[in-house]
Amino acid sequence: MIETAVQLLATALALGSAYALVALGFVLIINAVGAVNFAHGDLVMAGGFVAVALATLLPDSLVLPGLILLPGVLAVMAVAGIGLAGIAYAPLRKAPPVSIFISTIAVGLILQHAISIGAGPQPRLGPPLIGDGLIDLVGAALSQQQLATIAVAGVLCGAVHVLLNQTRFGRQLRAAAQDPEMARACGIDLRITVGATFALAGALAGGAGLLLSNQYFVTPTDGAAFMLKAYIATVVGGWGRVWGAATAALGIAVFEVIVATAVSYLVAEALLYLGVLVLLMVRPQGLFGEVEGRRA
Repeated sequence: MIETAVQLLATALALGSAYALVALGFVLIINAVGAVNFAHGDLVMAGGFVAVALATLLPDSLVLPGLILLPGVLAVMAVAGIGLAGIAYAPLRKAPPVSIFISTIAVGLILQHAISIGAGPQPRLGPPLIGDGLIDLVGAALSQQQLATIAVAGVLCGAVHVLLNQTRFGRQLRAAAQDPEMARACGIDLRITVGATFALAGALAGGAGLLLSNQYFVTPTDGAAFMLKAYIATVVGGWGRVWGAATAALGIAVFEVIVATAVSYLVAEALLYLGVLVLLMVRPQGLFGEVEGRRA
């Protein structure tokens, strides 16, 4: 019984930590530009395919392929994030938010179809972070990949926390997100902060894509599911609350894994959506409730 519980917890934490990376990047964009990036889920999917593509360049004898590829995936997807900002946001920054919604949807669909044409529609398996072995913990056989996923996601989340709260540039990002006009008056270049935020969000999406691609495969149509999970986490955690969304993403994964194991995945999904509807009726500001005037 204890062994099963430990295995379920490890599975839930591995999935939840990847979801947390997705939600972090999603909320950072909301705070930076005041609009939803509907292509964010497709960036997660693209990160998985970048990892698959880069893995073909490595010899099969490597023990840590995913960890070796992680910096490259983060860099490629950071550039992709900047490209997304230049295509879907910069030309429309003075337009109504709905225009940005539509432009990001269009970019996401273009990315999805481009990868489908280039790589094919079939599921692809990403590289493992450290291998496919098992580790015994209190009698439970835990996957090395799951434990590595939790550790890597934790390091990335910690790095984001340090960036936002312990560095001057991070404080500029937060200031620009909270009050763009005041930030501009203080000499902060909003073009740089917005571009950096898109790059950071793209890198987080790419990291999540790499982590998820080995455990759950990756297909060109996965973006919508990742986007939905990020949106739900944002609603549950409190609109605009960075760490509220990350915490909610972790809770969503725990709920999904437990219910899917006990009943079925379809029931878990249905109950999740039902729970979100109930939450919106009872506490529309989310579990953590955004403090007015403070987003990050």
